[in-house]
This record gives sequence, structure tokens and C-alpha cells, in this order.
Amino acid sequence: MSQPSESMGVRRFGRVNWQGTWTLAEREVRRFMNVWAQTIVAPLVTAGLFLLIFNIAIGPTRGDVMGVPFMQFLAPGILTMTVIQNAFSNTSSSIVSAKVMGNIVDTLMPPLSATETVVGYIAGGIVRGALVGVVILIGMALFLGMGIANPLWVIVFVIAGSTFMGALGIIASVYANKFDQLATIANFVVTPLAFLSGTFYSITSLPPVLEMLSRINPFFYIIDGVRFGVLGVSDSDPWLGLGFTCATSAILLGICIRWFKTGYRLKP
Repeated sequence: MSQPSESMGVRRFGRVNWQGTWTLAEREVRRFMNVWAQTIVAPLVTAGLFLLIFNIAIGPTRGDVMGVPFMQFLAPGILTMTVIQNAFSNTSSSIVSAKVMGNIVDTLMPPLSATETVVGYIAGGIVRGALVGVVILIGMALFLGMGIANPLWVIVFVIAGSTFMGALGIIASVYANKFDQLATIANFVVTPLAFLSGTFYSITSLPPVLEMLSRINPFFYIIDGVRFGVLGVSDSDPWLGLGFTCATSAILLGICIRWFKTGYRLKP
């Protein structure tokens, strides 16, 4: 089913269907909160295991990175990687599940424009990413004694990063027709870009070619921005990182809206 035409004039509930958009976002939040142990607690355990393993393996012998202890340098990277992966999982799993079960039409039929539908899905991804981030930040404060140098930058980059990854999740799930295809995209695109983005190291330690490639990786700017917010140090100007993240997010959101308008790979 196609989306309602914008040319039909003002809809009876106004130019923006706020209630419908809110309802879709609320549905997405309720969906992941119904399995909170899997969606909220499990990422905390995974992040804790990463920190524990790195601390046991190389933490005691590793020198400072960018003027801070290695474990404190590592923590914001793992936090951000976990946040953005959960934002991606939320939007991608929701749409692919609907396509596999054949009820994607239930999302396409309501009087929501393509933009409103995308906003509803993205909002769910942002909330999930933010909740995971808050839980991990609490764990970092309790077990590592870490504070937050610039809270506003953390909030901005978590929202911007979750928006980027939520949009990427929509694109991946629209393109994929089954979970195997979605897993392929996650394993061969999302995970490598997340791991090769300065999560575990400063990109200034890389050879010049690899450093240059890292600086065109949107994941790097998201992780580096959160690291700046938590520690007050970064490999790049946070304003440059925010601009790059917003620009790439806008491109992805434009693709999402276009695909929902045309029903690309969504119509039965």
C-alpha cells in the first residue's frame, strides 16, 4: 500500500500527524522494552566483558592514550559502539520482522506520510540507544569512577549517532527480505566499520593511508565525539564530527523517506 499523497491537501488531522507518529514511536519503544533483558541488560554485560577482557589482557601494560589511562580511553568507545549497534538493531529488526511475517502493510496503511513513518522508527532507535548509553554510563561511574567532562556533547552525539544508525538500519532492512540478508549487512558492513573507527585505539597511531580512510568513516566521528564528551579529548574537532555526522544522517534519511514514499521493496 502506498503512503497518502501529499497533493491531496491538508489532512483532517493537520499537516503533521503527531498522534500517529507518536504512536509508532511508542510501539517501537514498547517492542524492545518487552524484552528489556535482551535489549538493555545484555548490551551492558557485553560492554562489561569487553572492558574486563581488555583490562586483563593489555590494560596493566598499556600506557596512556591521548593523556588518559587506557581503560578510561577505551570505555567511551565501547559505550558508543554498543549504543549505535542497538539503534541499528532496533529499526532493522522491526522492519525485517514485519516483512517476514507479512504484516508490513499494517505500518504502510495508517495515514502517516513517509517522513512521519521514518521519524517514528528513528525515534524508537534513539530511545533504545540512549537507554543503553545511560545504563553503561552508570556502570562506568560505578566501576571505573569515571565522570563526564561535557554532558551536552555526549547527549548530542548519542542522538546524532543513533539517528545515523537508525536510518542505516531502515535502509538495510528495506533492502533485506529475510534475516539472513540483514545479518550479512550487519556482519560485513556495520561491524567492520564500528571496529575500525577508533573504538579501541587513537587513529593517529595508524599509518597515514589508514588514518585518512578512518577520517571518512562516519562511525569514527560518532565515537570520537562521545569520547570528547566523556573525557574532554578527541582525535578531531567535535564540531567537524558533528557536521559530518549530521550531513551523512541527512543523506540516509533522505533515502529512507524516498523508499517509503515509493514503497521500494516494501509493497507486497
